Amino acid sequence: MLSYQHGFHAGNRADVFKHAVLDTLLRAAAAGPRPIFYVETHSGRGRYDLTNAQARKRGESDDGVIALMKGKAPKPLSGWMELVNARGVKDYPGSPSLAQTLLPKSARMVLFELHPQENAALNEAMKGDDRIRIQKADGYSGALRLAPRAGERMVVLVDPSYETHRDIEALALWTPKALKRWPDALLILWLPLFRDGREAEFGEYLATLGDAMIVGARWPVATGTESSIEGSAMVAYGAPAEARAKCEAIASSLEHYWAQG
Repeated sequence: MLSYQHGFHAGNRADVFKHAVLDTLLRAAAAGPRPIFYVETHSGRGRYDLTNAQARKRGESDDGVIALMKGKAPKPLSGWMELVNARGVKDYPGSPSLAQTLLPKSARMVLFELHPQENAALNEAMKGDDRIRIQKADGYSGALRLAPRAGERMVVLVDPSYETHRDIEALALWTPKALKRWPDALLILWLPLFRDGREAEFGEYLATLGDAMIVGARWPVATGTESSIEGSAMVAYGAPAEARAKCEAIASSLEHYWAQG
């Protein structure tokens, strides 16, 4: 949605899980023998200042990444945390910045972002990197027009806002098309876990489409809390076996960490 700006939510618990898992999957892809063609359908602005007015309005990063930076993060997150700590709270890396950092110089990247302000910020954040092409266009239709070059491994991240039920409907229609278009791709989908469980049937549907790694972590939500989300999940088709085990360790360790309060 064009009203959505991720800066209000950057670094929250959903981001922590999503980015820690993405970090693991990108490192595994980068270690493979094939050049990477990386695509994001909903890129956001790429990097976030967690101290600015937008981030502080909700303060969602306080019990997310900032708590991990101040305390002792679970060991399975160590690679991602090293990267985050090196950047600091004024330069929190969103998924495009993670990919920019972790993928080799041989990689190509196409980042879609339709929101005018987010797109402008993304261009500023990624400027000077000739591996990257940024498009102000619908990520779903735009991505399906792309194809890897001979020998490339396609890696695609789909990370919509889920502000309305239409996001689930759009992704339900898009995912089988994507799997048919890129049968050997590493296709990564982020999925919020809602307090009312509305994503459960969708998750079951995604599992029927192929060999999917589905990992998630939940956190306690106090009664009366405004947030409709109580967890974060990642669905990945084509994930390497060694990466799956690491992602499962991230999920279980974070869920245990958050359960401690």
